[in-house]
Amino acid sequence: MSLSPVPPLTPVAALALDDALELTPTASTIAVIGPDDLAAAVAMRYPAATVRAFDDLTRVDAPATGFTRHPLGTELFEAADLVVGLLPKPTAELTEIVSLATHGMAPDGVLTLAGRDKHMSRGMNTALESWFRDVSASRGRQKSRALRGHSPKPGAALPYPRHASVDALPFAVYAHGGAFAGATLDIGTRALLDTFPALFASHRGSVDHIVDLGCGTGVLATSAALRLRETHVTATDRSWAAVSSARLTADNAGVGTRVAVTQDDAGAGIADGSVDLVLFNPPFHDGAAVDEEMSHRMFRSAARMLRPGGSLAVVYNSHLRHRTALERIVGPTDQLSRTPKFTVTLSRRR
Repeated sequence: MSLSPVPPLTPVAALALDDALELTPTASTIAVIGPDDLAAAVAMRYPAATVRAFDDLTRVDAPATGFTRHPLGTELFEAADLVVGLLPKPTAELTEIVSLATHGMAPDGVLTLAGRDKHMSRGMNTALESWFRDVSASRGRQKSRALRGHSPKPGAALPYPRHASVDALPFAVYAHGGAFAGATLDIGTRALLDTFPALFASHRGSVDHIVDLGCGTGVLATSAALRLRETHVTATDRSWAAVSSARLTADNAGVGTRVAVTQDDAGAGIADGSVDLVLFNPPFHDGAAVDEEMSHRMFRSAARMLRPGGSLAVVYNSHLRHRTALERIVGPTDQLSRTPKFTVTLSRRR
């Protein structure tokens, strides 16, 4: 019987699927790490298998065909004889994935994760070697290859999520492996936090609803909730690792009941004109034109959700020309602070 054609995949995703078929052609329970097209292709190539999938940028409750979605946890990997997917670039994220996989998958299970050669490092091999008895690499193809793990060794405690106390904060920061800056306080967020006294003192009128846009581990959202005890705060990010980290940070700081955490692209689920203040630390502030446009897209999202007279506070690298864009997209913009590294501005919605 001929197999149905698989939808087009990127070269790296195609390599991951081909390597899986070579290693384990008759897998019965499969965990997929990657986007929908790969999960759907795996389901088509293994029609009798149970296929579970996780993608950091896709909500767990999004529709799926041929597979089921799961958060990143041991349930995703339960009894899996095959784990297939894409290599994440951060070694911390890879470490969380493989540690969870070895705690859930079958004792004779196989893992294969493919990536571009230029994004691979020795640290990735080390991460796999900590959790598998046998680690190898596939043959290279189109400047890509797959890293393979055989024979899980699930002895150690799971390393993520982890948390740490930070001198500048009255609460601990919690982080999954894929969360930006991990369980630390990145210097951009610190620069924005330093302006909080002036920011809240200058804000006109009551502040009933604050949004931490692209919230990461939820440091800004949690800090705002601790400062303004009567204010409702929303922490939103497109990343599962980020929103899961933010939820832990807020809950453990004692403000979880006042911080709503949502996984959305650019805060899409927040109603127009419903927000008094948006806090924004772009995670893509070290770049040129393409990164600036990504920031501009988020500025437009902030402008949409702000009520007339509401404000957007942004921290960005001082060499970027964001102020002109903020004036155009949001409204009159004042500088709250500036160093050779970072600028913090406050824009008021027209």
